[in-house]
Amino acid sequence: SGEALLKPSTLPMALASSESSSDEKSRDNWGNSLEFLMSCIALSVGLGNVWRFPFTALENGGGAFLIPYLIVLFVVGKPIYYMEMLLGQFSSRGIVQVFDFAPLMRGVGYSQLLALGVLATYYASVMALTLRYFFDSFASELPWSFCRPEWGDGCVSASGEGAQGQLSRNFSSSSQLYLQRIVLNETDSLEDGIGYPSKSLALMLGLSWLTVSLIIIKGVKSSGKAAYVLALFPYVVMFILLIRAVTLPGAYEGVMYFLTPQWDKLLEPQVWYNAVTQVFFSLAVCFGVIIMYSSYNRFGHNVYRDANIVTTLDTFTSLLSGVIIFGILGNLAHESGTKDIASVVKAGPGLAFISYPEAIAKFKMMPQIFSLLFFAMLFMLGVGSNVGMVSCIMTVLKDQFVNWKLWIIVMCLSLIGFVVGLVYITPGGQHIITLLDFHGVTFVSLVSAIFELIAVGWIYGTKRLCQDAEYMLNIKTSNYYRICWSIVTPLVMVVILVYTLLTMRPLSYNGQEFPLPYRVFGWCVSAFIIGQLFYWACYANYKQPKGSLKCRIGNSAKPHADWGPLDTKQLMDYQMFLLHKDENDSRGLKHRCLCYTVGDRIFG
Repeated sequence: SGEALLKPSTLPMALASSESSSDEKSRDNWGNSLEFLMSCIALSVGLGNVWRFPFTALENGGGAFLIPYLIVLFVVGKPIYYMEMLLGQFSSRGIVQVFDFAPLMRGVGYSQLLALGVLATYYASVMALTLRYFFDSFASELPWSFCRPEWGDGCVSASGEGAQGQLSRNFSSSSQLYLQRIVLNETDSLEDGIGYPSKSLALMLGLSWLTVSLIIIKGVKSSGKAAYVLALFPYVVMFILLIRAVTLPGAYEGVMYFLTPQWDKLLEPQVWYNAVTQVFFSLAVCFGVIIMYSSYNRFGHNVYRDANIVTTLDTFTSLLSGVIIFGILGNLAHESGTKDIASVVKAGPGLAFISYPEAIAKFKMMPQIFSLLFFAMLFMLGVGSNVGMVSCIMTVLKDQFVNWKLWIIVMCLSLIGFVVGLVYITPGGQHIITLLDFHGVTFVSLVSAIFELIAVGWIYGTKRLCQDAEYMLNIKTSNYYRICWSIVTPLVMVVILVYTLLTMRPLSYNGQEFPLPYRVFGWCVSAFIIGQLFYWACYANYKQPKGSLKCRIGNSAKPHADWGPLDTKQLMDYQMFLLHKDENDSRGLKHRCLCYTVGDRIFG
């Protein structure tokens, strides 16, 4: 129960550790270390790499975006990824219980859990779209490659020669009109409501949730086996598309545009902002999923190596997809008779279902085959990420309600996800996705990430985390990680949050601002999720023994008595390890100045 989780440490450490519940001791584990690695790859290598990264790069100067992206990867992405792997594996706890190291900050876990719930439901609707396009690709002629009579004279065929050159404000490509009018039946505004769900997309949504359910029905025992396919299949498709892309006329010019920096762009704050958000959401850090995955590892598994592998592979995948997409864009520019690579496609939330299908429709040889491969890859990427999100929520529920059957939890989550997902496949569904993507995921995740970094780096302490890593992995943590965890990464995230607030404008979709009731609803969602931080902090203080406010806050910021490895003997050994460390640190040091205290918390 929540009360039990927040109970202060009143028992001796060894005694408290011996009273751990037998249910916790039976926690599942990955079949082998490779299953964990493949699951992390399937989670982190997702839609953000394959379609968001190339077009984010396109909007931010092509090659100019690579420099801040790689810098941010090293000061934000890698340190947080390794930190979360350490916490999860060391404690064998899920996204909420892991904050036994600082009960005052347990609200971070709950806010991340709620953000994951929002993300998982609308992510499944994107998977439904990929399935719809996948089955549409079996047609003898790709249905988005030609114009329909009812669309009038404002349509330009996606497969036509020089179609891109004809596009203007008065013309739309057939791929765009197919998505808006056939697939989504999209409404221009929300003034008349969101409408009713599409029957075909509802079927695809059901198939998406069924796929996720079957993969996680037995927890990590089943999802670990599926991870091999989910992680490796997208790379097979990407290499096929790479060979096709680089052999297209004009591909060289497109790839060079992607790899050649525009140095003046480095002075624009927006480029750095986009680099941080790209790394943040591409690696799926500060959502709790990495903590959950690593909690199923055997104690002592080399997560330092795995963190480096996944973050490097994630970057490689982004660059690989960039070469593929910019090769195709170079071909489109070549066929359109223009040298302006940035002008051949439109940016926006429907890029994966407008620009990519349009590019595929222009292929002269076997466009159906490439379309099938592309949307099968997108679906696999979506499944890999959504499996991690739903598994994370499932783990919290299973840890809380240990007597519930796992399959019951999975089916309940899938049913709720399906019902909520119906909202996103209505004519106004894309408006709602845009609204909740910002208010329920992006904004609140930035806030909770900052509190997580403060909780780990300063309340629990970088020094203590490094001691945990030393005990578990027998590895001395470098100053690079210590400085990033304590100073650089939290500071970067605070700057990004401040920049977001200063540049914030009323949320809009397709150039139209949301009606006031929807904006109010969006901020209510944000307030409810962020409010978890303060509610659980107050709850932690309330459950402390009577005393001054300062004393209660101090106690609620201390780790639980049984914080540490799950195994009882290992926990007692860990406590002796800490005791020995504390004795060495305190020997001969009676007076400590503030500078020494700060330095000690970082460098030990």
